Amino acid sequence: MLGWALAFFIFAIIAAALGFGGIAGASAGIAQILFFVFLGLLVLTFVVRAVRGKNVV
Repeated sequence: MLGWALAFFIFAIIAAALGFGGIAGASAGIAQILFFVFLGLLVLTFVVRAVRGKNVV
């Protein structure tokens, strides 16, 4: 149990260092771009499957 607590403490320290260093803002921007790219691919996939006559679900 102490090992888990130490592991989570180390993860928290790393997350805090990355979050306070400005990397979090850049990561959020990249995540937003990727979200819209994959959302567009999802819609494109549904349209292609509907045109080919396959089930959408």
